[in-house]
Amino acid sequence: MARASLPTIVATAGLALALAGPARAQNLPDLVTTDTLRVCADPGNMPFSERKGDGFENRIAAIVADELKVKLRYYWLTQGPGFVRNTLGTGLCDVIIGSAFGNELVQSTNPYYRSTYVVVSRRGSFDGLAGLDDPRLKGKAIGVIVGTPPVDRMGAVGLVPTMKPYPPYQFDPARPHQTVSAEIVADVASGKLDAAVLWGPAAGWLAKQAGGLDVVPLLREPDRPPLAYRIAMGVRHGENEWKRILNTALRKRRAEIEAVLRDYAVPLLDEEENRLLPADPKPAADTKPAADTKP
Repeated sequence: MARASLPTIVATAGLALALAGPARAQNLPDLVTTDTLRVCADPGNMPFSERKGDGFENRIAAIVADELKVKLRYYWLTQGPGFVRNTLGTGLCDVIIGSAFGNELVQSTNPYYRSTYVVVSRRGSFDGLAGLDDPRLKGKAIGVIVGTPPVDRMGAVGLVPTMKPYPPYQFDPARPHQTVSAEIVADVASGKLDAAVLWGPAAGWLAKQAGGLDVVPLLREPDRPPLAYRIAMGVRHGENEWKRILNTALRKRRAEIEAVLRDYAVPLLDEEENRLLPADPKPAADTKPAADTKP
């Protein structure tokens, strides 16, 4: 939903954000460091972020820092309950690179991509699959992260009896960089699961790394619960000037950011319709400032 990833946001929606102080109108708040882009991120959450800088959000952060002509610095914290409160809320960093647009814990910039949940399966297992109501999925072992939106839809189409729930967070000292999504994809590849329903930006890259897997975006599901989400950057409430600065950077470097997302096999959707964007979009001129989008 994310950077609190989308599943993290969904699973921790009840958390309170400890605001760090009021903002001054038309000026950067005292907390924002003007000569450094201070990013809040998970050090082991591929493909989103990683301490070595290998995640797509690391690459996007570097693009934004380049546009702002400032240094890039990270405040690392493993995702889990309190991620927003202990990153943005403490004033130790100034932006979460990926946050579900409209998430109440943060103030959202304009969205910079839109994606959806997907079905991951071994290649050829469910050729022609179009949705979760496909009768071939009945009785199959399907992995899903507890608390994420697909769980409700799976219940509506009768997939819960054989659904395999996974916890939203994994604190395993033996595998400090093994995300839950990575574990689920590995279980699909090994045959432990028949399929999985995962957030597309995580599943696309993980399935590509595993090889031999199909990734089917869920484009025809009812919009309640929604399975497609806009992703923005998250800043502290009240930091309106900082949000506008980031919006300008996102607009100016939009083509480069989209190229990064495609490199990581993120399923990209049209802004309004549930349809995939063309694989090789034609570059479009973007010379007019975009108005801020209100959450």
